Amino acid sequence: MVRRSPGRHELLEKQLSSLITLPALILAGGLGTRLRAVVPDQQKVLAQVGTRPFITYVLDQLADAGFQTAVLCTGHLAGQLEESLGDQYRSIRLRYSREQAPLGTAGAIRLALSYVGPAGSFVLNGDSHCRVDLAALAASHRQQGAAATIALARMEETSRFGRVDLAAGDAIASFEEKAATSGPGWVNAGIYLLNRDVIESIPENTPASLERDVFPKLIGRGLFGFRSAGQLWDIGVPDEYERAQTEFQPR
Repeated sequence: MVRRSPGRHELLEKQLSSLITLPALILAGGLGTRLRAVVPDQQKVLAQVGTRPFITYVLDQLADAGFQTAVLCTGHLAGQLEESLGDQYRSIRLRYSREQAPLGTAGAIRLALSYVGPAGSFVLNGDSHCRVDLAALAASHRQQGAAATIALARMEETSRFGRVDLAAGDAIASFEEKAATSGPGWVNAGIYLLNRDVIESIPENTPASLERDVFPKLIGRGLFGFRSAGQLWDIGVPDEYERAQTEFQPR
């Protein structure tokens, strides 16, 4: 079980009481192979939705919540991101953690450990967006004494995402694979709050997945869901990317 050392609880309480004391890590290093048919030469988080890059909607969500620092975990076409976004977006200082070889979602987070505070970090997927009350998520995480909290979105059809099953108190009971699920349910919305202990437990410089390697091991050991009423937008596949052009309303 991932445990906090003596005194860590008080530190966690203090830091989680204000969102701006935590950094936000944004996963933005994926190869984007499924989207190449419509976005062939661009990092997928820079794909235009409406009049601007999709990643800016994610950054707006953080800026509106009061974050001061965001770290982009980059890899594939990392230079495009750095050139496009620079070191400042609205009130947010931008930093970059660039992997030299693909490390997966968990490995990329572990690589950025030097940016993570003693309490932990928010983590967001750079190619999806869900209107989640981040302050309420942090409060729930704190009240549950969670090791990790996953924001959840309600979907009428879960087959493209896989379903998250909840137990009493919104503890996560299981994950169902994409091919094994259909119909309505809760899905992973791509926004997480992870204690530093969890990030430290990820093997260093080793490819690993949050969804397959980290979260399943935390079931029954402090892994909770946070139910959101926000709609989930994931531009990682062409049909959803095209639909976002006309239906995605960021504010």
